[in-house]
Amino acid sequence: MSDYEMQEMDREEQLDERVIEIARVAKVVKGGRRFQFRVTVVIGDGQGKIGMGVGKANAVPDAMRKATDRARKDMRQVFLHGKTIPHETIGKIGGARVLLKPASPGTGVIAAGGVRAVLEAAGVRDILTKSLGSANVLNVVMATFQALDSLKSPAQEAARRGKTVEEMLPFWERRRKNG
Repeated sequence: MSDYEMQEMDREEQLDERVIEIARVAKVVKGGRRFQFRVTVVIGDGQGKIGMGVGKANAVPDAMRKATDRARKDMRQVFLHGKTIPHETIGKIGGARVLLKPASPGTGVIAAGGVRAVLEAAGVRDILTKSLGSANVLNVVMATFQALDSLKSPAQEAARRGKTVEEMLPFWERRRKNG
């Protein structure tokens, strides 16, 4: 095995993989119902790289393998500010809306279910969240991903607005620097 393959295997082993939902879904056909399992998996490296995959198969292990493979292919980078997010954001998918708010160090992850799994896999340790609207787990997770994708880097946003990066930091960071 080459060094590159060894590094790739090490990187894959460090990924945090979380099963969010295992649902039995049915398709109605002429002879009755055909059941399958739908598995939703979130994968992250704890450094701001996350991916989500949904797999469907007749058996749970097969669906889980499919979901994991799709999550690895879907990996994307999100902007983090230390162990929180740089600014407040809302993600909307279908009827689900998820509000994400940055929090000061020591707050912890104030979230439940799928939102918590996504944020912890991404490496966020201090955040306030609120799920608004639909409680459909798949849509809530997708709304969380959309909210994280909409985050902007403080440096890029400061340049766009013509401000300094310090002015774009959360208030507890500015207070610490000034006081």
